Amino acid sequence: MSQYLTRQGFSRVSVSSNRLLVTARGTVAEAERAFDTAIANFSLNGQTVYANTGAAMVPSSLGGVVVAVLGLNSAFKFTAAPIKASSTTSTSLPNYPHEYSPQGFWKAYQAVGQPTGSKTAIATFAQGNLTNPIQNLRTEEKLNNLPQVPLTVEQVGLASPSTTGNLEWDLDSQFSSGMAQNVSHYYFYDTTSLTDSDLARAFNLFASQDLAKAGSASLGECEAYPYLVGSMVIDDEIFAEAAAQGQTVLASAGDTGATCAVAPTSGVPDSGLPMVNYPASSPYVVGVGGTTLLTNSNRTYDQELSWNAGGGGISQFETAPYWQQEVLPVTAGTTGDRGVPDMAMDADPESGANVYSQSNGGFIGVGGTSLSAPLALGVWARIESAYGNRLGFAAPVLYDVYMSGTCQTDATTLEYICSTPAFHAPTAGFNGLYPETPGYNYNTGLGTFNTANMMAAIQPFVPKANPAPPAGPPPAPAPPPGGPKPHH
Repeated sequence: MSQYLTRQGFSRVSVSSNRLLVTARGTVAEAERAFDTAIANFSLNGQTVYANTGAAMVPSSLGGVVVAVLGLNSAFKFTAAPIKASSTTSTSLPNYPHEYSPQGFWKAYQAVGQPTGSKTAIATFAQGNLTNPIQNLRTEEKLNNLPQVPLTVEQVGLASPSTTGNLEWDLDSQFSSGMAQNVSHYYFYDTTSLTDSDLARAFNLFASQDLAKAGSASLGECEAYPYLVGSMVIDDEIFAEAAAQGQTVLASAGDTGATCAVAPTSGVPDSGLPMVNYPASSPYVVGVGGTTLLTNSNRTYDQELSWNAGGGGISQFETAPYWQQEVLPVTAGTTGDRGVPDMAMDADPESGANVYSQSNGGFIGVGGTSLSAPLALGVWARIESAYGNRLGFAAPVLYDVYMSGTCQTDATTLEYICSTPAFHAPTAGFNGLYPETPGYNYNTGLGTFNTANMMAAIQPFVPKANPAPPAGPPPAPAPPPGGPKPHH
């Protein structure tokens, strides 16, 4: 493919180290000629975007090699839109609304006294100029008496001056490393834009470098879009490679209930298309939905409700992986399709995170599933550190823990319903299409982490560590039977 692009006049042709992506730079005319298509400009939401008007084609000799061509349109983009709280007033029992510091979430989710994430490297997928988010992280760490985590920005493509997503990256960094209490290293995979092509490069660098054990993607788009442009098949290959290496990506399930946003309507249930979000719907990603967290007067866990705007539902394009199939609700005509989310954490902005943002005047309340994904990442970093980073891709292990609880088949729905103290089961809620029900459901998946109980429950599913090699030189080979043979 690289030779073909070079012959077509493209420059800066490069192949990723894991040989999954070939990137190049070319003119519109070169792209139209190379992929036998036309590219035109369009107006979308007051902005000019470009898109190919026909399917991208490659020579038949490359048909078995190329699965998709990205970068031919800028119309489809992921969104990252945390939601500011409307109130920061605390009430008595149950303690709602309230904005939590990292220490508040430790107490609410039973992480106090548990191992920290100090042995595990984590990552966030981001975009734009990260100068302010990094400064805000350092300030927040100091004000909350947290260690200053080692941090590296891995630039993917051209650096962008954009600061429009800064509050998102504030939230992600402060509450993933904060929920973990400490991590061995924190990586920002920082790309030029949130287009499918730029994010595919960021996901691929995460996988090809294999530096971070887990990462959060607090972003998403209607899964039909990456399916149409081909980025879904590329990203799934990347996520599958990461999973095979033992890396876990946790992605926000969305903030418009059982729909996906086609306009900036985060926090408004049923304000989009009846579809789930990607990459949360990828079978090689842990999709994280949202709850409303209620705590007692001493800030210990009371109960959770599924947040009414938390994303969830049934994928129309992805198949349920084997570890999920047994617990999915039996839904006529859709059995076997991927269920979203896999699990959940707090997302309601009125019970959300107290995020430090200098440009917003200091600490402010922020929520959305933009919060639930980094919270889940922080707990997962703790669990990985406790077990020497041997757990591998999180999803199959989490479903194993769930199904190791007390289980029975519901006589009416035929759903395999389990209960385990490792997961909190939210007590009620509705995301616009699906109600909160016992067992796995399309609001909150398996439930939310009880960190202490999960630490214990997951132990039987931890792969054994490889034995250490013997010290000293290898032993001499044993002589053959009957003694050494004579020399000739």
